[in-house]
Amino acid sequence: MTKVSRPGLASNPPAIDALRLPLPALEALMVVAWSSGFVGMRFSTDYAPMFLVVLWRCAVISICLLPFVLREIIGAPPSVVARQAAIGLFALAGYIAGVGKGIELGVSAGLCALIANLLPVGTVVISSLVLRERNSGRTWAGMALGLAGAIMVSHDALTLGSAPRWAYALPVAGMMSLAVATVWQQRTASRTGSLSLLCTLWIHCVVSCLVFFCLQRSQGSVMPIATTGFAASVCWTAVISTLGGYGLYWVCLRRSSPARVSSVLFLSPSVTFVWAWALFGEPLSWPMLGGTIVSGLGIVVMTRRPRDGRAARQL
Repeated sequence: MTKVSRPGLASNPPAIDALRLPLPALEALMVVAWSSGFVGMRFSTDYAPMFLVVLWRCAVISICLLPFVLREIIGAPPSVVARQAAIGLFALAGYIAGVGKGIELGVSAGLCALIANLLPVGTVVISSLVLRERNSGRTWAGMALGLAGAIMVSHDALTLGSAPRWAYALPVAGMMSLAVATVWQQRTASRTGSLSLLCTLWIHCVVSCLVFFCLQRSQGSVMPIATTGFAASVCWTAVISTLGGYGLYWVCLRRSSPARVSSVLFLSPSVTFVWAWALFGEPLSWPMLGGTIVSGLGIVVMTRRPRDGRAARQL
């Protein structure tokens, strides 16, 4: 059979094209790297303000990727660059600003992580209510199982914290911001030209760098802190969380639907606690294992093809 490429997607650079792993393997790597972001956020707050770390995380990636994307950026249509810049504001800046500021104001990290991992719910809700897309009963049943498992895993870590009431809306806004960007990207990719993955990541990081420069400047200095802890925080979140987790998120999204890719993130709370156990010695428990199994069943229900082998209209 001749392999048919998806319309509207530019060919990826050699480094991305060489990534020929099956989609489930890529999704597993995405969850591991994505979950590192919450641990990296906790680690970085011991050494610097959160927005300062994110600012230099985006700056480092923007500088390092520039030689690889400069020619493509120069030749890209302005409308396509502008669209990706807008998507980046929602996907990276909006998501991190909402979750990060919520934690900074006193919303517990466990509650923020749980809200952030409701991304599959936000994605399907936007597709259903705003875009009028129909989702099968299997999708809703799988989502219910995935959500139940995530709550089971996070139950012991859930506290309200000391934040003002309005601050609890921030992680919700951050999660919905990424959900909007996910659906927007998938809806427009087939109708307009698209950039390579590295170019897309570069644009997202550049516009997010500008946003976090303004946010951090309003609170204090934007200069990096000359400590090993700060450097380690920036490197961790830039390489593992952004290039790894965020980058693989868009790789998977180019190969599958928003509902499927975001549903895999129901496993993120479980993997986050494994990261915390390995790095900080936090205990694991049997309810975490049970919740992981329930979330896994939910993902299987959402992504399983019908018995007759035909693809479902919506996952």
